[in-house]
Amino acid sequence: LSSRLASMQALLLAVAAFSPSPLPLRSASSGCGGRAALRRAAPRMPIGVPKVAYRVPGASRADWVDIYNRLNRERIIFLGQEIDDEIVNQIVAVMLFGDSEEPGKPMYLYVNSPGGSVISGLTLYDTMQLIQSEVVTCNIGLAASMGSLLLVGGTKGKRLALQHSRTMIHQPGTGQSAIQGQASDIKVEAERVLAIREKVVDYYATLTGNSKDKVRLDLDRDNFFSAQEALEYGMIDRVITPREVQL
Repeated sequence: LSSRLASMQALLLAVAAFSPSPLPLRSASSGCGGRAALRRAAPRMPIGVPKVAYRVPGASRADWVDIYNRLNRERIIFLGQEIDDEIVNQIVAVMLFGDSEEPGKPMYLYVNSPGGSVISGLTLYDTMQLIQSEVVTCNIGLAASMGSLLLVGGTKGKRLALQHSRTMIHQPGTGQSAIQGQASDIKVEAERVLAIREKVVDYYATLTGNSKDKVRLDLDRDNFFSAQEALEYGMIDRVITPREVQL
């Protein structure tokens, strides 16, 4: 009987170790001591879920929150996917809220994106330029297409890149599907794309210090830059190496 009880207690303790809230188990050998020890044990992160323990001010205990939401509280924002309306609306909301809470306090935008919607990207770009807070941008992997414009659109002097990151620029397109419809509709859409292209050329030229003719030529095809090449081109201001501890 004692061996069976010991086996059952070991099984319950193992289950408690993977539970977000420690189970208040009673130890057969130590009475209430086992329960107190479990209550003092640190909570463990749920398996497979990127969450961290966070206690809201005034709350009696910590809860598990999404790690990106927790970082947002520290004004750290990750753009790690294709750019579309949903992710841009979320980032814009975080930026506006943070800027209203503490105007002027820097925000940090980490970019690892293949690009995406031009209109959605320009929405985020405009927000970055309008808020009072500085936006420190950092390319941590790939900043391609519209992702590169957001990288370049950070506060001058505070646009960073990790040493093995890559940046890619090219002219805006029409998306995955070709333009369809009547000839007049195709003409209107083509004029719209060309107008956006010229606007993007203006932004890159202004933010990198290169001439419009050079930027227009470089945007003609997919153009990849290493971190050092992006620095020389004027898209970033600094390459971060592993030996550097702080910005």
